[in-house]
Amino acid sequence: MPQVLIVREFSAPRELVFEAWTSESQLCHWFAPSGCQIRYRKFDFREGGEYHSCILTPDGKECWCRGEYRKIQQPELIEFTMAVSNAAMQPVEPQDVGMDPQWPRETIVTVFLEEIPTGTRLTLRQTVDEALAKRTGAHPSWLSMFDRLAERLN
Repeated sequence: MPQVLIVREFSAPRELVFEAWTSESQLCHWFAPSGCQIRYRKFDFREGGEYHSCILTPDGKECWCRGEYRKIQQPELIEFTMAVSNAAMQPVEPQDVGMDPQWPRETIVTVFLEEIPTGTRLTLRQTVDEALAKRTGAHPSWLSMFDRLAERLN
């Protein structure tokens, strides 16, 4: 299965890295690429809980997303879906909102956190072709978000 694979190390305890994913107030500080902002209309961090978010780009474009938390094993695993949506939380076709027509309507993101002597190793997997993710900017967006997370944790 094609996938994005990103491994990043943070000089922070695993519990703190996990906690950064668990609340709207935490995510609003880092879960958008540099220069962008994120806001939530819904956030329910629990297995089966849903979220609905919007990333606002510097040029004013709104990128809506919805998803469900499928697995949460504190402090080592978070698995959630990411689906292209509109402001009303309805699913939409990626190309209808200006995305690459090859981008899937929904992907699954798995975040695994491992304790290491220098802090935490985060491994992210997303069910989308890595070349497509690099071409569309999704892959560099993850890297930018993890830079913001590292700054926040320090």
